[in-house]
Amino acid sequence: MKILHTADWHLGKKLDRFSRLEEQISVMEEIIAIADEEQVDLVLVAGDLFDNFNPAVEAVELFYKTLKRLSQNGKLPIIAISGNHDSPNLINAPDPLARECGIILIGHPKAEITPFSTEHFNISKSSEGFIEMNINTIGFPVRILHTPYANEIRLKEYFGENKEEEINKVLSQTWKELADQYCDETGINLLTAHLYMNKKGSVILEEPEGEKPIKIGNADLIYSDSIPEQIQYTALGHLHGFQNIGTKEKPVIYSSSPLCYSFSEAGQTKYVSIIHAEPGQAVSYEKKALKSGRTLVRKTFSFVEETVQWLKENPYTFIELTLESETFLTADERRLIYQSHTGIVHLIPKVKNRELNEEQSHEINLNQNIETLFKDYFKSKNGGQEANEELMKLFNEILNP
Repeated sequence: MKILHTADWHLGKKLDRFSRLEEQISVMEEIIAIADEEQVDLVLVAGDLFDNFNPAVEAVELFYKTLKRLSQNGKLPIIAISGNHDSPNLINAPDPLARECGIILIGHPKAEITPFSTEHFNISKSSEGFIEMNINTIGFPVRILHTPYANEIRLKEYFGENKEEEINKVLSQTWKELADQYCDETGINLLTAHLYMNKKGSVILEEPEGEKPIKIGNADLIYSDSIPEQIQYTALGHLHGFQNIGTKEKPVIYSSSPLCYSFSEAGQTKYVSIIHAEPGQAVSYEKKALKSGRTLVRKTFSFVEETVQWLKENPYTFIELTLESETFLTADERRLIYQSHTGIVHLIPKVKNRELNEEQSHEINLNQNIETLFKDYFKSKNGGQEANEELMKLFNEILNP
């Protein structure tokens, strides 16, 4: 069978003041097209479906429309779990209606899904944190251990009081008990979770810039050796770059976000993962690159002219722009830069440091008029940089309102 794994949609997310909704509509279309082209049998969405607990109406509408189209009106089963940006109750709310379209929404850890049937598949077994699915076109069962994100309160509620010491132990034990009871080589065995997970002894993986962090110290760090040996593929959400923290034979995959959502992701290619699986065999997977959305770029320039030229040559980008020059930007220069591009998220002017030479005095003569005194003060604080005419006009306006 074929499975599509995606995560971290963050529908409704903005980049500073810029809406990403049109890009999100485009990339959802792309994911739907990949699922159709690959003729996948199952879709896993591993959390952070929305960007916040109270998403905008447009984001909610895009979510439901995307899942309905992905499911091909109920033909293709979809399992979507909540992440640390999602409200579990919001994710759970439409579940009874969603099931009619072959969509299973799971908001809380250790949720137990009531068995049900559709025209195309059925849930034959269910337990807290586990479902077994039979798909009409597949001649073997698909078992899925599911663990949506749990915050500290939910972790204590679901997994015990001593979270720092026990979370790895409790998750490992919970998953093992489920795998030992339900998972054997007669079916496909999967785990999907929205957690901060890493291989024991590996370099700490960076969480996405600007995201709500999960890992605080090592209290919330889950190790991949907690995954039961029966699991053939683990579909993770939370980290925004595609990576396998498992092995080639038993992948543990962060599939990446569908768009670059912060400048720490600048230059990243985004993917979905297509898994090829059969009972009792090692799975294989391939990365399918996503091409939608603006490129995020961090650039540094020294001259306004070259800045404007680059901006005009690269219109479909979001840019964090640093302008390192000998003098402060004038209002006209700022206006020219912003008129040259619609995607400037940050403009960071930076005056080059000038070393004061030995002849320059570090003392300021306080017996000067206020304007000269300000010029000397400004020069002493800015590496010898002279206050420009525009700044002096502003200074005089303050002096003489």
